[in-house]
Amino acid sequence: MKPVFNNKSGKKLRGVNLGGWLLLEKWMTPSLFEGLKAVDETSYCVELGPRAEPLLKKHWDTFITREDFAWLARIGINAVRIPVGHWITEPDYPYHRAYGPVLHPYVKGGLEILDRAFDWAEEYGLLIVLDLHAAPGCQNGFDNGGIQSVCEWHTHQDYIDYSLRVLERLAERYHGRPALHAIEVLNEPRWDIDTALLKRYTAEGYHRIRRYCQARDVAVVFHDGFRSYTEYTGFLQEPGFSNVVFDIHRYQCFDPADINTDIYGHIKKAAVDWKNEADDIISHLGLPTYVGEWSLGLDLKMVSLWANGPFDHTLTDMDEFQLSVAYRGYAAAQLATFEKYLGWFFWSYKTETMQGWSFRECVNRGWLPDRFA
Repeated sequence: MKPVFNNKSGKKLRGVNLGGWLLLEKWMTPSLFEGLKAVDETSYCVELGPRAEPLLKKHWDTFITREDFAWLARIGINAVRIPVGHWITEPDYPYHRAYGPVLHPYVKGGLEILDRAFDWAEEYGLLIVLDLHAAPGCQNGFDNGGIQSVCEWHTHQDYIDYSLRVLERLAERYHGRPALHAIEVLNEPRWDIDTALLKRYTAEGYHRIRRYCQARDVAVVFHDGFRSYTEYTGFLQEPGFSNVVFDIHRYQCFDPADINTDIYGHIKKAAVDWKNEADDIISHLGLPTYVGEWSLGLDLKMVSLWANGPFDHTLTDMDEFQLSVAYRGYAAAQLATFEKYLGWFFWSYKTETMQGWSFRECVNRGWLPDRFA
């Protein structure tokens, strides 16, 4: 029986991110980067040149498959958030110096893979949140923004205008697809980008998406930009705007104060501090909220990609049984809090090496539930 997609507005989402698939992150798929100096998708494509195409297309075909969508549906997950780079639509994006002598270095063909993802989602009854994860010039300086250690998206109007064009193209292409639940205007713009600029961009992104996607069918999502929800109080409210969702990401592995705490502190922060935050947001913001990213990641190997130690990471003193109990407790505390929101998305479905960041591995190990419905 073909799934029925109706009354999508206001639907509780329990989802996973399909990170590292259509947008590379080196820490998630280190095997792709072996022997290379590249640290992100831009440098990967520039360094490899024409050799990048067969490698990336093989990755697209094998990293996430139809069976993965079937498995997610089988355990009760009802949505996926799919990160994409600005280059996915057309090779007409603005130039950045990181491209070197090549005007358009990125491999073409990702859009056809995204079409396939919609086919699989509709076959198994999953909803899709399309997420503009990497913008021209990079909006955050992270590898997931396309160009590591560069944050220039907000400094050139061409970059901003092109991001809006991509949102409109995605809306035009997928507005008729039953699985399309939402489009996120920009992932994790950096904390020091002017809030007024982000608000102008987000409002314009809303209007571009609404040219093709009606509010009853498709939500428009925006990230908090690593700032308090109070900076968005009164923003994008009814009656001028409809079916808008606020996105927050919650981790406890990047701040030294979090890294140095023990598992009891991690659980308390998730079950008490984040629960109180959820109550505040739900009571005062005036918009529904997704936790668009969270994980069980408390691994020093992950932290070392961003910060220098030493860190007193208490999980390293646990045996296998104690570690399993710790991860189950941390997972349960987060889920108990995040269930207060309209939806959540674990980051990510799959990684090559980091167990606490791999949804499927966490389920298989019993750290996460084996049913979500």
